[in-house]
Amino acid sequence: MSITTKTGDSGETGLLFAKRTRKDDPRITACGDVDELNASIGLARANLQDTSIHSRLETIQKALIALMGELATQSEDKAQYAASSFAKLTAGDTQQLEAWIAEYESGGLTFAGWALPGGTVASAHLDMARTVCRRAERSVVAINAAESNEPSKGIIYLNRLSDLLWLMARFVDSKPGSSQLA
Repeated sequence: MSITTKTGDSGETGLLFAKRTRKDDPRITACGDVDELNASIGLARANLQDTSIHSRLETIQKALIALMGELATQSEDKAQYAASSFAKLTAGDTQQLEAWIAEYESGGLTFAGWALPGGTVASAHLDMARTVCRRAERSVVAINAAESNEPSKGIIYLNRLSDLLWLMARFVDSKPGSSQLA
């Protein structure tokens, strides 16, 4: 089977459960932003081989794939998605981020002032991923606002993730010889 289907040539794309929508639909924008976040995290992960951060980032990438599945499901198909075998983003995924945040914060990491991205290639990629995460969060908020008054698991997860990515970048930059603060 070819990756080229030509089904998107008219400006539409597929959602889960054989639904179609315009490529500029806010749901597709959010999926694209989360996909870009996943790729940004992949760049950071590639620069952090043989570290605890590497495996944590891989765990995060898998959770983002689950989030993209949820975003690619229209409101009327949420029950079908819940009953499916697709991976789901859970409160436990957010709790894992919170545990990692607590670990970095309790590890003596200190900072003052604004962080200056670019102390190392790896930390610069983490900071770039953080900014993409904030954009993805805004996109998910826009979808959520149209569908519900309650914050979604995706919004909460992305909010914690941006904090974690910031801390990870500061941790990477805290190594001797790195200048991180302006």
